[in-house]
Amino acid sequence: MLLDEGAEVTGIDILNDIYDVRLKEYRLNRLMGRDGFHFSRTDITDFEAQDRLFSEHHYDAVINIAGIPGVRLSMKDPWLYLNVNTGGVINLLECCRRHGVKKFIQASTSSIYGENAPFPTDESASSDRPLQPYAASKKGAEAECHAYHYLYDIDVTIFRFFTVYGPAGRPDMAIYRFIKWIAEGEPIQLNGDGNQTRGFTYVDDIAKGCILGLQNVGFEIMNLGGHESISINDLIHKLEKMIGRDAIVEHRPVVKADMLANLADITKARKLLNWNPEVELDDGLRRTVDWYLQGRGWLKDIRI
Repeated sequence: MLLDEGAEVTGIDILNDIYDVRLKEYRLNRLMGRDGFHFSRTDITDFEAQDRLFSEHHYDAVINIAGIPGVRLSMKDPWLYLNVNTGGVINLLECCRRHGVKKFIQASTSSIYGENAPFPTDESASSDRPLQPYAASKKGAEAECHAYHYLYDIDVTIFRFFTVYGPAGRPDMAIYRFIKWIAEGEPIQLNGDGNQTRGFTYVDDIAKGCILGLQNVGFEIMNLGGHESISINDLIHKLEKMIGRDAIVEHRPVVKADMLANLADITKARKLLNWNPEVELDDGLRRTVDWYLQGRGWLKDIRI
């Protein structure tokens, strides 16, 4: 979207194997060769590499959606999350300070609201008791952003994303997994009874929100989330109809780190940025199913 607007964009990614690299390369290949796009295979935890990039280019803004995703993996390797999601953000903020970049957007998460958040959840809800190292690492990043705003007058927008999905989405997320399992006739591994709910948000809406967030707001934390809540059981039923196959469901124990429900109150993003999610869930699911079925020859082998 930024390239379509004529912006110069540098993409930074280490292309690690936290999830299947083939999916990351697929995304990258759609951008390589486009006018205005530059790519640096570097790690945000490598300060010297980032400092060199900031020295070579004049950046007007940084949109940081880099980081290690996922609630459950953070229970196995919390140090990785601290190093990348918290330490890497300090590196980028320090580069902004040194090189005079005055706009910083930080991706955060709805997981930060913890166990007893009001429903739907607005930004004033407590984020002081995260339930997993993943959410704690994002809380640390938010605090760092505020410190750099206060000390160095960097304009900061923090977006708390609510369950993003869409074509080329993360293969460890429920929608990708469910589509693959149903399409390939494999059992769905469902934690809990399926009555847990989510407010899913289509990737295009998230991207538009990030671009709107480039305007100056001072320091603000905003939710970006879908406007439709659905149970996991109902989600599976929708996908069954779209794919044309019945799901085989295997129930597993509830994972303690998982939240039972999330739904964003987006009043603040509407007011400050005039942002609204536009893609209805049925439409977004259809686009995602079609993408999978069209690329099924290789997507069925993606590690999930």
